[in-house]
Formats: sequence, structure tokens, C-alpha cells
Amino acid sequence: MPTHVTRRRLFGAGLAAVGAALVAREPTAQPADAQTFLADAPPPLLLPPPHPAPSPSPAEPGTPTLNRPVFTLKEYRQVVPGPAFPDNAVALTIDDGPHGGWTPQVLHILEKYHVQATFCMIGNQILGQEAVARSVVAAGHQVANHTWSHPATLAQMPADKVEQEVYRAQEKIHETTGRTPAVFRSPGGAVSPAVFAAAAKAGMIPVNWDRDPKDWTKPGTPSITSHLLAARPGDILLCHDGGGDRSQTCAALRTVIPALQSRGLQFVALGVQP
Repeated sequence: MPTHVTRRRLFGAGLAAVGAALVAREPTAQPADAQTFLADAPPPLLLPPPHPAPSPSPAEPGTPTLNRPVFTLKEYRQVVPGPAFPDNAVALTIDDGPHGGWTPQVLHILEKYHVQATFCMIGNQILGQEAVARSVVAAGHQVANHTWSHPATLAQMPADKVEQEVYRAQEKIHETTGRTPAVFRSPGGAVSPAVFAAAAKAGMIPVNWDRDPKDWTKPGTPSITSHLLAARPGDILLCHDGGGDRSQTCAALRTVIPALQSRGLQFVALGVQP
């Protein structure tokens, strides 16, 4: 496949998934009805990035700019058309990979319990781990865009830098896996008008989470386990397969997944089928 994929192939698939706009969310805000997500947003400031990056095709007429992240499955379905999630559904998202050691371990756990998840991949982490990235898709999981280099200051960066982070990751993920992400996960969940604009231009919705065990801090397997076991229907769970030693995360998932399943919870993945 050519290194530079066409605009239509790279960004066209994600645009069709977007159904409505999002408005700014306070940390304590409760889920709102669908109409509260609608908002007008100015077009993004497009400046030539210092490092060449693919440019998205223009959004289709009427395609809204997303300007609030999704936190729950209810909110996700309000903005992404599709059949309703089961009443007992939760979504597991896995960030910061792919990693040559930890990602295969996470995949093995998910396979054992027949769970589908969404892997939020960092573009430059795919370098040298292309086979691992492809194995995620081959196992039936969804992939999301988690920027090119995971800058903690993404929300403070100018529009051209944000676009570079988003578009380079989108191109690398598509080039490697054949999938065009329709979900964007910002580092740390941080957002700004430039972040929302870049994600929307690439046909993605920003998805955060509402159940965070902070496993990346390595708080201990019991702490990660207890936070995840508090999951309720409709939650989006956050875990990691990259960024450091993820042995505690893997140990927790081996307990948490069957425990949640025994309570009747069903795992779903977020994204667009090929």
C-alpha cells in the first residue's frame, strides 16, 4: 500500500459515523438529551504544519463539528447512529499501545473471555510493532486514534500542531491495520476547540471515559480491580496496554472481566465495522 493513502480512503469511512454535535462538558455534568449536543462551531484554523501530514477531505454538508467528548455509552449512541446498546453493556478501552509485550497479553485475556474492546493506538508506538497492531484487528477488536506522540499538552497546542498529531496517527493506523478510526481519544482526555475541530475534520468523535482505575500509575492490582468492579451498565472503562509495566492491569483484568460477566454485564466495542 502506498505510504500516503488517498483522502477518500483515509477519512471518508469515519465521516459517516458522526450523527450530531457535542457541547462543552463540566466534569460533574450529567448526561443530556440528544438536542443538547447540538452547537455551532467555527471552522478550524488550517495552517501548514512543519512536518507534512495528510489533509482530510472537506466534511460532508451538514456534518457537525464535535465539541464535547463522549463519556458514556448513552452519549455515544446519541451522536453515532446505530442500534441501541444492550441495557447491560459496558465498553472497555485500552490506551497507549501497541506494545510488543503487553498488548499480546491483553489480547489473550480478552480472547479467553470472548470480549471485544477498543484499542486507542498511539501512532509512533506502531512503528516496529505493525504486526501487533494488525493482530488487534485480526482478533476482532476496534481501533481508535490516540494521537501520533501522545503530547500531554495537546489542548494547549496551536491548531496546526494538533492537526499534525491527529492526521499522522490516522494515516499510520489506516496504513498498518486497514481500519480508519472513527473514535478519537485525546491524551489525558484534554480537549480544546482545535482538538475538536481536528477530530471532526478526520471524521472522528472524541471519546473519554467515566470509569478510570488510573492503572497507568501502577496503584496496585487490588486498587485497579476495585475501581473496575464498580462499573455499571453504560460505563466506558479505561485501561492501558502501553506506557510502562502493565502487569497490574493484566492481573486485574483476569479478575474483573469474568466478575463483571458473572453480574450479567456485556462488553461492547466502539467504532465502525470495516
